[in-house]
Order: sequence, then C-alpha cells, then structure tokens
Amino acid sequence: MSEQRTASLTIDGKASEFPILKGTHGNDVIDIRTLGGKTGHFTYDSGFLSTASCQSHITFIDGDKGELLYRGYPIEQLAEKCSFLEVAYLLRNGELPDADEKIKFENTIRNHTLVHDQLTRFYNGFRRDAHPMAVIVGVVGALSAFYHRDMDYSKVEHRDVCFHRIIAKLPTIVSLAYRYVTGLPFMYPRNDLDYASNFMYMMFGVPCEEYRANPVLARALDIIFTLHADHEQNASTSTVRLAGSSGANPFACVAAGISCLWGPAHGGANEACLQMLEEIGDVSRVGEYINRAKDKSDSFKLMGFGHRVYKNFDPRAKLMGKVCADVLAELGLENDRLFKLAQKLEKIALEDEYFIEKKLYPNVDFYSGIVQKALGIPTTMFTCIFALARTAGWLAQWEEMITDPEYKIGRPRQLYIGAARRDVPEIGRR
Repeated sequence: MSEQRTASLTIDGKASEFPILKGTHGNDVIDIRTLGGKTGHFTYDSGFLSTASCQSHITFIDGDKGELLYRGYPIEQLAEKCSFLEVAYLLRNGELPDADEKIKFENTIRNHTLVHDQLTRFYNGFRRDAHPMAVIVGVVGALSAFYHRDMDYSKVEHRDVCFHRIIAKLPTIVSLAYRYVTGLPFMYPRNDLDYASNFMYMMFGVPCEEYRANPVLARALDIIFTLHADHEQNASTSTVRLAGSSGANPFACVAAGISCLWGPAHGGANEACLQMLEEIGDVSRVGEYINRAKDKSDSFKLMGFGHRVYKNFDPRAKLMGKVCADVLAELGLENDRLFKLAQKLEKIALEDEYFIEKKLYPNVDFYSGIVQKALGIPTTMFTCIFALARTAGWLAQWEEMITDPEYKIGRPRQLYIGAARRDVPEIGRR
C-alpha cells in the first residue's frame, strides 16, 4: 500500500502537514479541512478557481484534452448510442440500464408526466409577457408545496419518487410556460410518445389537428438534452448542492439551480450568442467583428467562444455542430443565413493567431441556439430547455451530496475587509 502523500505549509516558522488526495482523473487535491484549526488561517479563492468543494463520482471534465465523461463514459458515445432517459438513469444510478431496467424506467417516467391541475392555475398569476424562466422558477419551486407530506429523503424509495417526478414533469412545466406566454391552449402529455417527441407535442401541437414529431428533429432534441445533462461543479450545480446542504426540499433546490442558470454568463449564453449572430448580420461583416473582439478598448465580446474549464475544443460543441447540420439538412435550411455566418465565424476564429493563442475555441452555446431556433423554439425558451436537461444532473448531484457520510451544510469563509471594530457615537454627536 502506497504511503500517504502530504503537503507542508509553513506559516511564521511553524510547519503543518495536510494529506494529498488522489482522484480517478484530474488534479490531486490538498485536504485543507483542518487548516483553520492547525494554523488559524483560511484560504482565499474567489470564484473557486482552485478549490474542490466535494468528492463526486458523477461527471469529469478534462479541459486540456477537451473531454467530458458521465460516470466514465465519453459524452460522444452517450450522445450517439443512448437516449436522454438512459443518460438520466446513468447519472443517478452509476450504470446504464439493461433492457428491462430501461423499459421499467421509461414507463415510470411516463406515469409521472401529468402535473396537479391546481398547479396549472399558477400560470395565470404571471403576466403574459413574463420571461419563461421566471415562470418555471416559480412553478418548480411550487412543487415543494404539492409534494412534501410524509417525505423522508434519507430513504432511497422517497428519493426515487422525487427523481421520477421532476424528470417527468419538467417537460410538461416548460411547455406550459411556453403555451402560457404565447396564448396557446395547454397541451397535456401523451404516454405513447418518447421523452423528446412528447415534449415537442406539448410545445407545438394544437387541439384541432394531429401533431407528429419529426423523428430526426426529436432525436436532435434528445441529443441536446444529453449534452446539457450535467457538467461537473458549475455555478448552478453548486447552487443546488449548497441549497440542498441545508436540508431544503429538493424541488426548491432545483428552483434555485434554475435561477442561477438564468444568468447570461451561464445558461443564457446560447441566447446571447444568437443575438450576436443577428447583430453581425452578414458573412461580409465577420472580419469587422473579429477585430472588435480583439480590441481591448471595445466592449464587444464574441459570444460562444472560450470556456472557463475547456482549454481545448468543447466536445459538446463538435456534437452540436453535427446536430445543427443534420437538423438544417432535414428542414432544407442548409443555406440558412445564421448557420453560414456561424460557420464562417468559427473558421476565421480557429485560424486567427489571437484566438489560437488564447485558446478561444467554440463552446456548446455556439451552435445550440441555431439548432433550437430551427426546431421552432423561441429565443426566450433556450435557457428553459437547458434547465429541463440539467435537472437530471442536479438531482444526481443533490442525492450524492445528501448521502455522503461527510455531508455538512455549506458554509464558505470570507476575507473581511470592512471597517474595523468601532463604537456607536452618542446621538447628536456625529
């Protein structure tokens, strides 16, 4: 058995030893949980650039290689060979389902797709021009008012029900938000359809005629769900974990994750990317905007390029580019203006020394907005689709945390730089 490696920290001449922990992949970490007690000091790491907040079995990213693994499986293989529901099962259970488990899981999800009729009335409390993300934050949070009695989430069977409910109901909740803000009648789920086709039916179907989802488009949407299902300890996942560490209701924790995801620096990036392409407008102007992006005095930012974790090509971006091409070909939109513009922008950026030096490769947001627009999904719904998919990862991460023997409520420290201790002056003497 190998000897435990340690790291030594010397402060004011006094050395302290801290164990070094090794994971399956990635950087080793220095276990500093005893740092405060041993040294009277804390670490400072704004934005958690070098801090591991937990141990996890679920997702691993190698940013230098451009690699994303769900439970050890490369995202490329999962997107090609598995459905989103198989991936959701994998994220939670650690293994892909066998044939019988797959059928049982899919049937269970189908049996939970309806929402309480009283919940549908919540939508009438929102303005018709409300952003759909605001609507689903409220509605998902409200699920905690419907499913709270006699629930003990220390029991695996209760966590089973919670997972099934929210994975099944998110497509219904998201589609109802779309129907509400557009003034369309609500469409209820159909249990004879697969997950993605059912969502498209609830989004785009009408009561007065039959709707059949295009299988190529439904498969593309299913792949989009898979690509967004989890992504290590990102801002929204960390939010779900932090909220859940207090013992909060899991539906409220997911609502907190949705709120965080709404930010333009996180889940809203694909919407911002599409808006950027619309601003550029034409292939002839790409060079102008590339130069603006390199000009430090210009506030313009090239959206859809670069990633805090990936220092190589985002593997999801490669897959999304292929999905984009397949969808546009199916719809006869190969010469779509925005798609051609995106291809030109990508080509120039990948050949430009500035972008190569700074490793600003296209990320998953670069093409996902174009794909969703081609599917008929409006821009304001892009982040809702992201939230729908990411819920699988959020719940897997939440369950991993609350079942961890080392689980504690999250309580970050701070470097206080405010006023020193002082006394309140006598009244009238200030």
